[in-house]
Amino acid sequence: MFQTKVQIPASTLKIGYVDHVMALGSCFAENIGKKMSDAYFLIDVNPFGVLYNPISIKNSLELLLQNKPFTIDDIFEYNSTWQSFSHSTLFSDSNAQVCLENINSRLNVARTFFNQSQILIITFGTAWVFEDLNTGQVVSNCHKLPDRNFIRRRLTIQEIVDNYILILKKLFTNNPTLQIIFSISPIRHWKDGAHENNISKSTLLLVVDELQKDFEQVHYFPAYEIQMDELRDYRFYASDMLHPSDVAVDYIWEKFCETYFSPETQQIKIRVQQLNADLAHRPLHPEAKEFLLFKKNVENRKSKIISDFPFLSDRIK
Repeated sequence: MFQTKVQIPASTLKIGYVDHVMALGSCFAENIGKKMSDAYFLIDVNPFGVLYNPISIKNSLELLLQNKPFTIDDIFEYNSTWQSFSHSTLFSDSNAQVCLENINSRLNVARTFFNQSQILIITFGTAWVFEDLNTGQVVSNCHKLPDRNFIRRRLTIQEIVDNYILILKKLFTNNPTLQIIFSISPIRHWKDGAHENNISKSTLLLVVDELQKDFEQVHYFPAYEIQMDELRDYRFYASDMLHPSDVAVDYIWEKFCETYFSPETQQIKIRVQQLNADLAHRPLHPEAKEFLLFKKNVENRKSKIISDFPFLSDRIK
């Protein structure tokens, strides 16, 4: 085979269908999160929008641990739009109160879910950050404000480790049984150039290595290594030659499943994924006899799955 395999050690951590899973981080967290959601796992993905750097993720975790809403002092207006430096543009609005409602309603749901979570998945994208010149705060999104409003710099290994030792201690105090899976996004930040991208990714890899030494509840999934080594061919990239293709995402997802799902969970996943695909099928001729038979068969399989696994009854619509 013209391929170098990444050997993933067997993990004692197993994710099941009764577990609540929170995923935070770059678009790769969104990819894995969507796969888990499509397979009817209990998962909440990026309640602040996509997050790229470790400090923004850490700040978001702090917000999930707190019990206070966002107020008008926490948002700002730019180009007739109200926005938050802690959130993506998904929460922005021309009306300040609508913006706050978008933020707080999503935050309340996420806090409740997070307090029940057994698993936290964190995907680091880059060690580069933008700091607001007025406050010194690392922003999650610049919202297209002028470059002069920010200082852009690369975080150091020790800086990230120090921040994460503090936040992880808080997380484990709040939830002693919480398990955390870190990964590094395989998506390359090419605007910085090849050398700077590699330094950034190496910084993040060394950070996670240090955190694993300090906390037995910290795990690492090698998504970055799988993409860079097993899938190094450009056939496994999207048209921009930077993002993994759908085939690559599917491949890494299956590796994730093999690592963290028990054989029983794998069997449930296979059944519900096929059911989900069939439920989403939209025929050209919905009144055709063949489709009506297909639809009846799907409903029978749906009933059987719910009968076999009653905990899925409120997830499968």
